[in-house]
Amino acid sequence: MRSLTEQDIRGSFVNCSRGEAKRLATPRDLGERPWDDLDFLGWRDPGAPDRAYLVSEGAQGLVGVTLRLPSARRGLLHRSLCSLCLTTHPGSGVSLMTARKAGAAGREGNSVGVYICADLACSLYVRGKKALESGSRFEETLTTEEQIARTVGNLSAFLAKLNG
Repeated sequence: MRSLTEQDIRGSFVNCSRGEAKRLATPRDLGERPWDDLDFLGWRDPGAPDRAYLVSEGAQGLVGVTLRLPSARRGLLHRSLCSLCLTTHPGSGVSLMTARKAGAAGREGNSVGVYICADLACSLYVRGKKALESGSRFEETLTTEEQIARTVGNLSAFLAKLNG
């Protein structure tokens, strides 16, 4: 993924208003991100633990989505396997994140959910650049490049559901 600026990020969101995109908390460490190892930029909002954001670069350009996690009051929904990168995490390492659909469907309250690594570091886990605190990655016969392609494909399928 290419290096992104705050302006790139704010202009990419498809499932929130321009005002919401202007107010959301962007990462403060953009200059320190390992851009060559990222298939998407993902981060959690430190001021709002139930919010996360994801920006991906595809054929149509940048696509940013706001994500919500279940609130602690309703109980967190966790699973051990990330739907994007197929990394396993015990406990709370994978969370259900939901994204409001783009356009009229989203304004009507429709959303799409995905189980994803809670820290949004799928790209780094696939490449072996980030170690798991506990849990593991399956030993696969696929090459790292094939695993990256699968992760990108899974992400693309999720993003397509937001526009569908």
